[in-house]
Amino acid sequence: MKRILIILFAATLLSGCQKKISAEDLSKINGYWEIEKVIFPDGNHKEYTVNETFDYFNIEHQQGFRKKVTPQLDGTFLVNETSEAIQISKKDSKYFLNYRTPFAKWREELLTLSDSELVTLNASGKEYHYKRAAPINLTGNGKKAQ
Repeated sequence: MKRILIILFAATLLSGCQKKISAEDLSKINGYWEIEKVIFPDGNHKEYTVNETFDYFNIEHQQGFRKKVTPQLDGTFLVNETSEAIQISKKDSKYFLNYRTPFAKWREELLTLSDSELVTLNASGKEYHYKRAAPINLTGNGKKAQ
């Protein structure tokens, strides 16, 4: 019984230490993000070690879009015309990304948002963990990647 109380206390302490997302933090979502892993509701997870695409977010005044982009070896990205409209909403001190395409609508809760980390939670309980993406630059000629 004592062991269970210690575990519950530690979990409560850790969850209480998580920094809440503020309105000022929302601009940090802009830019390129690379998926690292997905954690499923049952605790299993899938690691992504190599990604062929990154997610590019562009949000101003809590509205914008997300696109899939393909990094190139010279540090640039290939982009197509397909995107998902996003509107950010707030409910009970939590922020949500509300996505919309011509075919579907869905919502993800923002759990973590910093300069280097993005974590979202969808309606089926999957946590998506992203890291800030850096361009690939294998040219080795000292040129700055775009």
